[in-house]
Amino acid sequence: MSKVVVLTGAGGVLCSTLALALAKEGHKIAVLDLRKEAADKVATEINTAGGLAIGVAANVLEKESLMAAKAIVNKELGVCDILVNGAGGNHPLGTTSNPYLLESDLANVTEGFKTFFDLDVNGIQFTFNLNFIGTLLPTQVFATDMVGRKGCSVLNISSMNAFTPLTKIPAYSGAKAAVSNFTQWLAVHFSKVGIRVNALAPGFFLTDQNRSLLTESDGSLTQRGQQIIDQTPMGRYGEAEDLVGTTLWLCGEGAAFVTGVVVPIDGGFSAYSGV
Repeated sequence: MSKVVVLTGAGGVLCSTLALALAKEGHKIAVLDLRKEAADKVATEINTAGGLAIGVAANVLEKESLMAAKAIVNKELGVCDILVNGAGGNHPLGTTSNPYLLESDLANVTEGFKTFFDLDVNGIQFTFNLNFIGTLLPTQVFATDMVGRKGCSVLNISSMNAFTPLTKIPAYSGAKAAVSNFTQWLAVHFSKVGIRVNALAPGFFLTDQNRSLLTESDGSLTQRGQQIIDQTPMGRYGEAEDLVGTTLWLCGEGAAFVTGVVVPIDGGFSAYSGV
C-alpha cells in the first residue's frame, strides 16, 4: 500500500539512499533538506527511476519552515504516513582534540587545540539543537497527520555512540543519547493514537561529514579510522544500503507490534569488548 513518506536531511548520503529504497516500495516521497538543490537532486533521481517524489526546502530548527514544508507536502502528495528524522550532525567546537586529558594539554597553545575546558557552548548547543530539537520539531509538525490513522510511524536516527559514548565528541554522543531516550518516551506517549516510534542506531558509515576524519586523501585510513575498523568485528565501514532492510521493516506492516526500539546497525561495534 502506497504511503506518503517524509524524510528530513534527505539530501545527504544516508537518507537519500533510504528515500530511494522507500520509493522503490511504491511510496510517495517528500525529500526535505535545508539545501533545496540537494533535495531536488534526490527527488529527480527518484522520479527518473519511475517513482514519485518532490524536493522541499526545510529547516528542522524552525517550526515555521517545517509548517510551510508540510503545506507543500499535503498539497502535492497528501497527508504524512511515515516520518524519517534524518537531519543531524556534529560541530567541531563541541569536539576535543585528544581522546584523553593530559596535564601537558593545559599548556598547549597550538591554534585550534581544544581540551574539555575549551569546548565552546555554542558548538555544543548547535549539536544538541540539530540532533534533538531537529528531531522533536519535525515530529510535532508532521505527526499531527498521523493521529488516529493506521500504519503510521516515526523513525528517528540515533547512533551507536548513544549506547557508549565515543571519545572526543561529548556533544554528539550526548545528543544522540537524547534522541534514543526521546524515541522511547515518544513511543509510549503515542501508543494510544496508533503511531509507532522507533530508531536506527548506525555505527560508522562514511559520509560527507566524517570522510576527512576517517580517511586520507588517497583513501587510506587515518589513525582514528583504523582504530574504528579494529573495533568493528565485521571489519569494514557501513554502507548506506546496510540501513535499508531495517528501515523497510520498521516502517512496514511487519513491524506493527514494534515500537520504542533502537536498533544498532554497526557491524558488531557495540557488542565488541575489544578483546
